[in-house]
Amino acid sequence: MTVPTLAEFLKTSRQRLAKGPIAILLIEDEAAVARTLEHHLNAGFKVVLALSPEPLPNHLLPKEPDERIINLIHNSRLGNAHVTAVNAVIDAVPPDTWLYYGYNAEFLFYPFSEHRGVGEMLAFHAEERRRAMLTYVIDLYAPDLQRFPDAVSMSEAMFDRTGYYALGRLDRDGHHKERQLDFHGGLRWRFEEHMPQDKRRIDRIALFRTQPGLRLLSDHRMNDEEYNTYSCPWHHNLTAATASFRAAKALARNPGSRGHIRNFTWRNSHPFRWNSQQLMDFGLMEPGQWF
Repeated sequence: MTVPTLAEFLKTSRQRLAKGPIAILLIEDEAAVARTLEHHLNAGFKVVLALSPEPLPNHLLPKEPDERIINLIHNSRLGNAHVTAVNAVIDAVPPDTWLYYGYNAEFLFYPFSEHRGVGEMLAFHAEERRRAMLTYVIDLYAPDLQRFPDAVSMSEAMFDRTGYYALGRLDRDGHHKERQLDFHGGLRWRFEEHMPQDKRRIDRIALFRTQPGLRLLSDHRMNDEEYNTYSCPWHHNLTAATASFRAAKALARNPGSRGHIRNFTWRNSHPFRWNSQQLMDFGLMEPGQWF
């Protein structure tokens, strides 16, 4: 079967995107592709767009076929591939559609996600007059690069339990932006000498509601400043987390870093339990007023 490009699909079949929430997953390599797709199907996304440079072979897809998964051709390995893909979908779907975007070997968690669907959570968030949700990227990594040279282990995943911090976000005039912070931590902080400066932040506006003129920027923020805030002015709002092997994969693979890193584990490494409660316990996710 011929796999259409993202542009072809949005031109001829956009009616399949009439109802959200929709997940856009950029497939960069073969790491944990099936598990990534299954995770977001289980979260309750109505459609999962799997964007890959070539058609996904059957061994990378979940064993149980699901018509909600739509594989489309898009060069997800190019720089700013997330920008072109997400903005194209923004233009194609109805206004007020909830979108999520991420990559393979990344897994969205939100408060109580084991028991509540993503649609239910976003409906509550919308009732609080929020159109976007701050998402922290929590770096995962394998405990032993000798056994797991690609730095990916689903069964033995580790993460940093400390070392996270936030700095005030400045505008062009050097003034602090209201309710906006730059968040840092994880592998991007511990190995920052191997990370470009514009790749060191761990905050991402990965969940948002579409509107005319909205644009995703290359630094994972939006062109509407209110979308980039962590909460409304009145009280704390929900936040989410994306548990991600992406930084670990890059550090283990890139020629400039792989020769300098023997292992990612340190005294503050902690086993990842694959549940939202652990992330809330460590302060890496905020339930806000949702219980």
